[in-house]
Parts: sequence; C-alpha cells; structure tokens
Amino acid sequence: MKKTTRTEHDLLGYKEVPAEAYYGIHSLRAVENFPISGTKIRAYPELVNALASVKKASALANHQFGLLDDKRKDAIVRACDDILAGELHDCFVVDIIQGGAGTSTNMNANEVIANRALEYLGHPRGAYHELHPVEHVNMSQSTNDVYPTAIKIALQSKINLLIDAMGILQESFEKKAEEFSDILKMGRTQLQDAVPMTLGQEFGAFGIMLSEDRDRLREASLLIREINLGATAIGTGINAPKGYANVVSGILSEVTQIPLVIASNLVEATQDAGAFVQLSGVLKRVAVKLSKTCNDLRLLSSGPRVGFNEINLPPVQAGSSIMPGKVNPVIPEVVNQIAFEVIGNDVTVSFAAEAGQLQLNAFEPIIVRNLFNSLRFLRHGCTTLASRCIVGITANRDNLRDMIDKSIGIVTALNPHIGYENASAVAAEAHKTGKGVMEIVLEKGLLSKEELDEILRPEALIGN
Repeated sequence: MKKTTRTEHDLLGYKEVPAEAYYGIHSLRAVENFPISGTKIRAYPELVNALASVKKASALANHQFGLLDDKRKDAIVRACDDILAGELHDCFVVDIIQGGAGTSTNMNANEVIANRALEYLGHPRGAYHELHPVEHVNMSQSTNDVYPTAIKIALQSKINLLIDAMGILQESFEKKAEEFSDILKMGRTQLQDAVPMTLGQEFGAFGIMLSEDRDRLREASLLIREINLGATAIGTGINAPKGYANVVSGILSEVTQIPLVIASNLVEATQDAGAFVQLSGVLKRVAVKLSKTCNDLRLLSSGPRVGFNEINLPPVQAGSSIMPGKVNPVIPEVVNQIAFEVIGNDVTVSFAAEAGQLQLNAFEPIIVRNLFNSLRFLRHGCTTLASRCIVGITANRDNLRDMIDKSIGIVTALNPHIGYENASAVAAEAHKTGKGVMEIVLEKGLLSKEELDEILRPEALIGN
C-alpha cells in the first residue's frame, strides 16, 4: 500500500506530512498554531505571486554570485514561474494572521517552491538533502526582508486597482455634473439655506474629491516601492554576499515590472512600518470623504414627500418588509459601512506599527491583512456606487426650483442690486409671512421680473 505521509523534521522534532502535499512541516505546524481568521494566504493571490517573484529573483541573484548551481537555480525558477502562472496557490495553507512576523508565510513559500523544484530535478517531495527549502530557496534571505518586500509588491497591484475604480466613480460624478449643470438649487451650510448654486457644481465637487485622493494614493504607492530585500535579519545583510541587495532588487524590478528602490538604510527599513501607516492613512482619507459623499446623497434624496427630495436614487430593491412602497438608499448605506471598516482597519494598522520593537516589527501580518481588505472593500464600493447608484440618479427639477423661489437665502444674490438694508427687510418679511423673496421684491417694486430673471440666471449665480 502506498504510504500516505512522509516524515519531516525541524527544530522541534519530527512530524508526518501528507505525502502528496507541496507544503512541509513548517507550514503544517503553522496551520495547527494559527486557526485564527479562517482566511488562508491563498485568498490573496497577489501576495502568493509576490512571494514567488521574490524567490525567483533571489535564486537568479544567488546564481549570479556563484552560490547556487545551474540545476537548482533552474528548478527553483521553474517552480516560481508555475506559481506566477496560477498553479500551486491552493498549497498556501497558512492563515493570513499569524505570529512570528510572517515566518510561517515565508516558510510556506519556501516549502512549496522546494518540493515543486524537487520534482523537476527528478526527486520525491521531501527529499530536502537534494534541494532544501531554507538552504537553497531561502538562500541569502530572511523572513524579515522577504515578507515586507512581498507585501509591498502585492500592494502595488491592489493600489492600482483601487485608483482605477475611483476613476470610474469620478467619471460617473463628472457626467452627472455636466447633466445637472443648468439646474439651480440652494446650497446649504450647517443644514441651513445659504446661497444658490447648481446641482452640477455639487456633483462636480464629489468628482474633484475623488481626483484629489487618487493623487494621494499615487504618492503613497511611490513610498511602497522602497524595499529592504537583502537586509536579511535586521538590516546588516548577514549571510548575504556583499552587494547582494542592489543586485537582487534590480532583478526583482525586472521580474515584477515595478521600478523598485532599495532602501538607503536597511536597518531602518527593516524596523520601520511608516510606509504602511502612510498608505493606511490615505485609505482612511478616501473612506471618510467617500462616506461623507454618501451621507450627502442620502440626505439629498430623503423623503421623497417629506424630505429634501432634490434627487432620486435609482431603486434597486424593496426597502421594507412591513412598509409597502418604501425604497431605501441601500447602495450609499453599504458604502458608508465600508468606510467604517476601513477607518477601523487604520486604527489596527496604527497600533501594529507602533507596537514594533527594536529592529523588527512582528505585527506585519495584521497590517497586510487590513491593508488588503481596505483596498478590496474600497474598490468594490467605488464600482458598486458608480454602477448601481450614480449613473441612475435623476434630478427633481420642479422641486429644486420651488425651493429656490421659497428660500430666503436667495436674497444674498439680490443684495448687490437692491442694497443691504432692502435685502434685510425683504428677508425679515419673507421669514415672517412665509412669502417668497422674489414675490416680495416684485411687490415692493425693487426690481422688475425681467431684472430678477437676469440676476437669477444659473450662469450669473454660480461664479467661476
């Protein structure tokens, strides 16, 4: 009968590993030790691919330095290419949240790559005397430079996806801004009538906020490109050949097609999580502003009979199990909740970065999990808000015009034409009697109908 397990050993002793598994004893211990989130590394394919890229670049660099022979180098590179092609991802079995500063993730990658490479060399899985997960796949490396480097590579693609999704949402707001450019409404400060504006200006501002935050994300992305590969344990480069950091970072840039930069001080870079804090802060900024926008959309569409009722959000589902005909702003509501999650994630990232001690931050696993989730949630939130809400918004033109006619705030636009004293008197009478400002102005003969129409043209009111 074919044996179903193979025996592997580590510092703690011996353990039976499933014979057909590409992972090994270190991964198996991690599976047993960290039944935390239920989310495995394989759920983050960008991270798995980034680990393979780092291992591939390291094998090529070690070969260039004469430390790895042709056969082992070729086998490791082929195994890494398999992973980059989407194979073996199911073998990355360790929970994303783990103790040990990411050592379990690094060892999971080392073991999977080593066992696939052994197959290419004609040896069975677990024949580590021929090609070893640590001695060969992890040569000239440490978890402390491999793991943060892989995280930063993985984050690049996630950031770009979010920037693209925000661009889709920005474009949807810009189209609505153009569509609503001729619709006059009352602007509000502190929920009180302020001065006239157009609905187009209001939606245009939503688009500009997204544009600004896309720029902030691009800036944060540049910081994430600085890596510490070659630092090994604490930044001194111990057990790596002289000049290794520059060589391997150059190869890694070619492998990933990302212009990576080696940190100027590897000791500092190995312990500093500042770039992750910066990115998390930008994601919080995006979340806060996006949530504010959704608050505005819900307020502007409130009612419809006894609320603002300025705009209509597209109905996407029935709103109540008890109130017939009720439709709720469910898409803005779900984006609000995404924002709450991202803000909480930022708090976690901040605490994790602060808790790092001396030459290493041991809490990068929770940092990467929260950053990845924030990026994913925000990306889906932006595309959902654009496609399921913004593109279908319509304006209640008659109601908006009626509110302009009734608003006391319109008197501010008349002030230069009738004088402050007259404007104050008109406002006081309108407030007392409930009459419209324009009605009172006409009654008092302060301006003609033609003059009012000219003054209150949208183009004359909205400024530059």
